Amino acid sequence: MDSDLYPDLAAAGSLAAALQQLAAELGVDLTVVPIDGGSPVTAGIATPVAGRKPLSVYIGATSRWFSVSGWGQGIELITGATPDLADVVRAGAAWAQDTGLVELRARLPFLHSSARAEAHERGPAAVVELQWRTMREQATEASDFPGFGALVDAAHAEPMLRQLYVFSSHWTLGFSSCTGFPFRDVVGIAPGHKGSAYLVMKRPHGEILGETATAEEAVALAVSHLPTGLGPAVEGTADRNA
Repeated sequence: MDSDLYPDLAAAGSLAAALQQLAAELGVDLTVVPIDGGSPVTAGIATPVAGRKPLSVYIGATSRWFSVSGWGQGIELITGATPDLADVVRAGAAWAQDTGLVELRARLPFLHSSARAEAHERGPAAVVELQWRTMREQATEASDFPGFGALVDAAHAEPMLRQLYVFSSHWTLGFSSCTGFPFRDVVGIAPGHKGSAYLVMKRPHGEILGETATAEEAVALAVSHLPTGLGPAVEGTADRNA
């Protein structure tokens, strides 16, 4: 690390040690854990809150910045950057206390959260609804690709797909039974374009299950391949440890 930019870290020996020392000086209860193999320029701030991973902290290379990122259930919930290490200590303490995202941003304006992250706090149904709204807006803007718009409309009209988390990869729609990444894909559909067929796949860009001439037919075929008893998307990821 650059001792001119980070004299406090250089004196402590590492970012983790500097965080622990400053927390003690401020009277803040903080548990610092290693990340990235225990690099001296990275650190994590642990939390007992279920569904939240340790708050990751990194330093800037060419100027004094501490970047933080907090993930939970496969979604980045909070992020930000500040030159003040004390801000990081306060953010870590609030993160560990299950402070809500809106309150976190109010207390520490250097922090930011996305609409998707804030929907996550309202539950998986809110995340799914927001994602569908975003996807339909994207389809409206893609007026030069009518096949994509037709596919999004047809998929949204089908209750079995509308209850799932929808995402796109190179215009192919994927449907997941969980809202966090890595997704638990249950089916994928590629839109027809300039006369080509719609493709229904086990997962986006995966094994092809069939081809159809219309978006509605593709949706019906996709639904016929959904797992039996599939319900609404749940929070979390395909990797239970994520």
